[in-house]
Amino acid sequence: MAFLGPLIVWILKKDQSPFVADQAKEALNFQIAVTIALWVSIALIWVFCIGLIPLAIVGIGSIVFSIIAAIEANKGVYYRYPYTLRLIP
Repeated sequence: MAFLGPLIVWILKKDQSPFVADQAKEALNFQIAVTIALWVSIALIWVFCIGLIPLAIVGIGSIVFSIIAAIEANKGVYYRYPYTLRLIP
């Protein structure tokens, strides 16, 4: 459900600020990709009992990349998350 925050910001601010709209859309795409990766990791836990490592990597990566994005956006830099799906163009 981490994608709800960026979704709300994008819906509310997309017509007011191009920078905020771009960064919210980028964060939304990243959080959707993280959610999908978490679901896959949970499925791997249930099926093959190997999902704990990917689950930890996805969780830590999500926190680290979100902090980096927040710092860059605060500077006014257009940040692009690595390892994301561009589902919302």
